[in-house]
Amino acid sequence: ELERSVMGNYRDEELARDGMDIRSLSSSRHQAQDFTYIHKVGVPPRQNLFKEIKATMKETFFADDPLRPFKDQTKSRKFVLGLQAIFPILEWGRSYNFKKFRGDLISGLTIASLCIPQDIGYAKLANLDPQYGLYSSFVPPLIYAFMGSSRDIAIGPVAVVSLLLGTLLQNEIDPHTNAADYRRLAFTATLFAGITQATLGILRLGFLIDFLSHAAVVGFMGGAAITIALQQLKGFLGIKKFTKNTDIISVMHSWNWQTIVIGVTFLAFLLFAKYIGKKNKKFFWVPAIAPLISVILSTLFVYITHAEKKGVAIVRHIEKGINPSSVNEIYLTGEYLSKGFKIGVVAGMVALTEAVAIGRTFASMKDYQLDGNKEMVALGAMNVIGSMTSCYVATGSFSRSAVNYMAGCQTAVSNIVMSCIVFLTLEFITPLFKYTPNAILASIIISAVIGLIDYEAAILIWKIDKFDFVACMGAFFGVVFASVEIGLLIAVSISFAKILLQVTRPRTAILGRIPRTSVYRNIDQYPEATKVAGILIVRVDSAIYFSNSNYIKERILRWLNDEEEKLKAAVLPRIRFLIVEMSPVTDIDTSGVHALEELHRSLQKRDVQIVLANPGQLVIEKLHASDLVNLIGEENIFLTVADSVVTCSTKVVQEV
Repeated sequence: ELERSVMGNYRDEELARDGMDIRSLSSSRHQAQDFTYIHKVGVPPRQNLFKEIKATMKETFFADDPLRPFKDQTKSRKFVLGLQAIFPILEWGRSYNFKKFRGDLISGLTIASLCIPQDIGYAKLANLDPQYGLYSSFVPPLIYAFMGSSRDIAIGPVAVVSLLLGTLLQNEIDPHTNAADYRRLAFTATLFAGITQATLGILRLGFLIDFLSHAAVVGFMGGAAITIALQQLKGFLGIKKFTKNTDIISVMHSWNWQTIVIGVTFLAFLLFAKYIGKKNKKFFWVPAIAPLISVILSTLFVYITHAEKKGVAIVRHIEKGINPSSVNEIYLTGEYLSKGFKIGVVAGMVALTEAVAIGRTFASMKDYQLDGNKEMVALGAMNVIGSMTSCYVATGSFSRSAVNYMAGCQTAVSNIVMSCIVFLTLEFITPLFKYTPNAILASIIISAVIGLIDYEAAILIWKIDKFDFVACMGAFFGVVFASVEIGLLIAVSISFAKILLQVTRPRTAILGRIPRTSVYRNIDQYPEATKVAGILIVRVDSAIYFSNSNYIKERILRWLNDEEEKLKAAVLPRIRFLIVEMSPVTDIDTSGVHALEELHRSLQKRDVQIVLANPGQLVIEKLHASDLVNLIGEENIFLTVADSVVTCSTKVVQEV
């Protein structure tokens, strides 16, 4: 009679709106008769401690199993495989043919036409003489071609790293009054950037760069692009000295109209070329050769008209010849050693993040595997050698890599072709850049960095994750309104804050049964899912660690309090069983075990039995080791939520 009374209450419309399972008690009795056997949770045999540590270390540092190709090989074969691992060119070079070379030759010539004018401009961003930009597109690409594993990435100086390096270096040494020491510090920073990159790769710590989230990188790049573009206005407008007068006439007198005409004309040409290339992929080569055409035409114009005599600033001199040795210029002692180390680590990490992101993007487009740790070693080696050959920090350039990909590159030989063109430029052509106006270099840089402002990505980030958008905007405004290093610090800090928030405040959910199934899902996601009378099912969506164990315990108790208040208001039977769905709980530590013990004691005082559903291998091992299984009762640990509901609902019916 009591049971019929309870079933009558479940048919009430108000309770149906609350999502209660109207037929749960009677259906559960039928299910209990159908399920004659309920599988218990398996307890794996205890592993040897050494094997556990070995397995953990392997999964952490050697997840890609890099030594797999060496298994069951002869010593000579292992030696060859070892060389191929360090120099991938020895592997893919064996199958290289003329067809691949033709693709690499075309793409190499195309990216060379883009990189030469860009390198001269980027060197100015780093407050270095123009030839150092060209040096950095000669030696590093050659080293990378032998050691890198990406087929598409184009190596050389990039705008963001040049700006970052220039900003950090000039905080220590004035590049105008003390150019020699400034240059030496740049080489020292490049050395430590390379050492940082190579060390991360050798120690297989590449996962550290993932702490700089995609959202933070988008914001950082966008802010850096605006900063770079604003810095170019001086050269773009031909301003030699800023006036302190505030009237518009005085301000305009500080400009040079001839320079403005050159800058605006060629910026419009470059942007139009970009538009053509974007509109029709067949014309990818148009924006690639546009900068070189701009340099040639503007140089000829200045040479013919002698515009430099009318106030148009020109490059004047680029040192002829290939890279001189800079081994003796690197600071290995003194106060600048530590400063070079700090700057190098920051610049190296940013350069690494950009290069690996670019490499992974194009690898996924061509469907081949990119070894992140090999990439780090290759990038590190090229910057270490680069620091000894008068280069500053080089990395993968997105604009050049995109052109390289679209031009049909097949292998890293395209970098060798580009390097050869830069070599010829340094040996024979640099004197011709004497009359190149600074305004054209400013126009090239502005047109290049406009692409770094990815507003579409920012809109998508806003739609997907609001916290990611905060990280994106924090990095953006930090760079724009403070400095590059502040923006970078904000980006990393917000990324860490997000991780900490997710770890310390994991999601939990109330589960209900999907109609006509034995599947239990989040009732917020599936409003049609119904709760089971007398039972509360809670899912924990995270590992249970010291950082979140107390929160999880208190959140579960809060769920229970809320549910009991609803039941009391509706004059319904109270909760007798609390089922914790532990499928997403990948691990648990000592604090987590103590939290479950405390939860068990709190529930006992309320006469509620805790039940665990589907704890994983690691979790069940630790529950047995801590003797929590005996405290809860082995009969209260089930393989699935459905099994636990069948057993618990039968007991609820019997009690009623």
